[in-house]
Amino acid sequence: MTDGAVLQIDGLKVAVDGKQIVNGLTLTIPAGEVHAIMGPNGSGKSTLANTLMGHPRYTVTAGHVLLKGEEITNLAPDERAKRGMFLAMQYPTSIPGVTMVNFLRASMKAVQGKDMPVREFRERLLEALAVLKMDESFARRYVNEGFSGGEKKRAEVLQMSLLRPAMAVMDETDSGLDIDALRTVADGINTLKSPETSILLITHYQRILNYVTPDKVHVLYKGRIVRSGGKELAAELEEKGYDWITTAIDAEDGAAEAAASKESETA
Repeated sequence: MTDGAVLQIDGLKVAVDGKQIVNGLTLTIPAGEVHAIMGPNGSGKSTLANTLMGHPRYTVTAGHVLLKGEEITNLAPDERAKRGMFLAMQYPTSIPGVTMVNFLRASMKAVQGKDMPVREFRERLLEALAVLKMDESFARRYVNEGFSGGEKKRAEVLQMSLLRPAMAVMDETDSGLDIDALRTVADGINTLKSPETSILLITHYQRILNYVTPDKVHVLYKGRIVRSGGKELAAELEEKGYDWITTAIDAEDGAAEAAASKESETA
């Protein structure tokens, strides 16, 4: 375990329905840092997010995931949540008949192992709603039922605000948002930034990084991180696209495969 790391991923390989998607991914996120993962479609971004939360469809075939120094690779999703892992989903699910306020209280009790006093819960809820520019009536609506795309993403950040996870993974939270909703969601993310909460922002576009400044930016391609840098890397990707990186990686992989094939023939 790297000193000060909240999330450490070592040599992770993940298969979905028998197909290898993540290929030897290694990543370390220190306490209190915001890291962004960018990459073209099909690079494995959502697979990584779901794997970190323990979705049963995603099979870890090699490697390890550690949260605050504890091996969580084989833990169930609820056990990961109790240890401080949170996933803001790209496509949040509707739960008809369950109000947001009841869902939030139940979630907090499940994660923390005890009920929060009503007054304290209400104060924290109202504070979070204010940051996300949401009316108090929002909390009485059914979870994601009839929500717009922006409301669904705000609801995810609202959950994160109350649960205060050690590691928040946000899977394309910016997708489908207009500029006003994007700014509001970004404000919520910035409010959550603290020494106690690290954030992994998974995104296809650079635009949310105009409002949330990452400590590091990583490019995911072919299921592994192929480039890392500061926020200037995101700006470069916005200007040039991904081709300048993917073409170079394809060439490197092709040369490596040719060398391995030649070595095999002469062995």
